[in-house]
Amino acid sequence: MDQWHLYMIRTRLNTLYTGITRDVDRRFTEHSTEKGKGAKYLRSKGPFDLVYQTKIGSHAKALKAEFCIKKMSKQKKEQLILNKPKGMYLLKILGL
Repeated sequence: MDQWHLYMIRTRLNTLYTGITRDVDRRFTEHSTEKGKGAKYLRSKGPFDLVYQTKIGSHAKALKAEFCIKKMSKQKKEQLILNKPKGMYLLKILGL
């Protein structure tokens, strides 16, 4: 089973972007430097700060967690960043 990670990036505009990947360092570099490989949402919003990351498990769990977090209010996302819950605890918080 591949190990998937969930991560959150803060932009210079103080917005939050949530994503999933198997390699957080590679993906963050793609968002930050490589033209055409980062998310369209993040284009021209750098520099970025990786504010949260955790191992999440399977791809299916990662997709579900990402979907739940993207629906959250910014205030709730900021609470997650502050508390930095790890993997299974994050899934429990999200009700997954």
